[in-house]
Amino acid sequence: MKRNLLAIAIPALLVAAGANASIEVWNKDGNKVDFYGRVKAANNITDRGQVGEGDDTSARLGMSGQTQITDSVTGYGRWEYEAKAGKNSDNEVRYAFAGLNFGDAGSFDYGRNDGVLKAITAYTDVLPQFGGDASNNDWNVLSARTKAVATYRNNNFFGLTDDLSFALQYADNGDNSNGFREDAIRGESREAWGANVQWNIFDTGLTAGAGYAQTSGSDNRQSTWAGGLKYDNYNLYLAANYFQSKFKDVLSYGPTHRGTYKTADGKVRGFELVAQYGIDLEVGRITPSLAYVQHKVKADGVNFVEDNIRYHNSGFSSPVTKYVSLGATYDLNKNFSAIVEYKFNLLDRKDYGAAKNTANSRGEGTKPGTKDVLGVGLIYQF
Repeated sequence: MKRNLLAIAIPALLVAAGANASIEVWNKDGNKVDFYGRVKAANNITDRGQVGEGDDTSARLGMSGQTQITDSVTGYGRWEYEAKAGKNSDNEVRYAFAGLNFGDAGSFDYGRNDGVLKAITAYTDVLPQFGGDASNNDWNVLSARTKAVATYRNNNFFGLTDDLSFALQYADNGDNSNGFREDAIRGESREAWGANVQWNIFDTGLTAGAGYAQTSGSDNRQSTWAGGLKYDNYNLYLAANYFQSKFKDVLSYGPTHRGTYKTADGKVRGFELVAQYGIDLEVGRITPSLAYVQHKVKADGVNFVEDNIRYHNSGFSSPVTKYVSLGATYDLNKNFSAIVEYKFNLLDRKDYGAAKNTANSRGEGTKPGTKDVLGVGLIYQF
């Protein structure tokens, strides 16, 4: 019976666990509570004002818990808060959700949680300091943390195999923003839904995953699909993912003097590659890391109506993100790490991403963000 309860509880804790270590503060009568936290003291060094430059120090504190309800049902919850101590000093509730785990029947939870596509884009979100470009942006639907999401997960395909898992998700006006229209800046949000599936290919260490998500409605609709592969075995980690987001009527130029308007459809395509290898030392473990990231935005064309005549102009294509990353993580033990990462910025001055990468995020009155960045830091976690 106890092994049965563990089989039910462990998947919930895997969803809830966000740190490499935690402190168990309560474990009695089927109730368990863990606390975890992290302090990262880091700095991004470059010779030109760019987004994310300078102090990147932050602290996180989280709690995960579970309670046995019946022999086959377990309740669980997670809360995590982050306070940034850098120049922006922004604070954020990263996670706040609760749910029920029904064993082989799967689990259901609701609250602020990862978007369903992050399970795929996170394959390459493992760099020492940078990375996460496909996971944490406004281009992709349900690929970052978002509010008001209801998620169903099944980690063993109804008890038939531990190698196959899937998830379904609905966002009730979650943070599903359109990068062109700057919905995130205006605080707007929309309904969305999505799904993913992952296959652990037998005992090879290879995992394949794919997912799809889209916002609701016919106007300004946005959709994203993503696919990825990762290999984690014998101290070697290799990962790759590819995504594509489509936007309908994403650029709106407003009415002209003749009462007409202009709109454009767009796409963002990107791929990310990561290779890491862990080396055990006499004291701790060092993991060198190499990555290549490239995302490109493309407007299929600009359509505008004037005097009831529809015109079509050619669009544009430009990189949003393009860099090579070389770095390493030195884990002195499970609680303390040192990180270093050098980002070779491959953006040109005229690229769309160079303008977005400037300190004011628009590229107005500043030089294009095309400079390399060195990130260094120390991390304590429990």
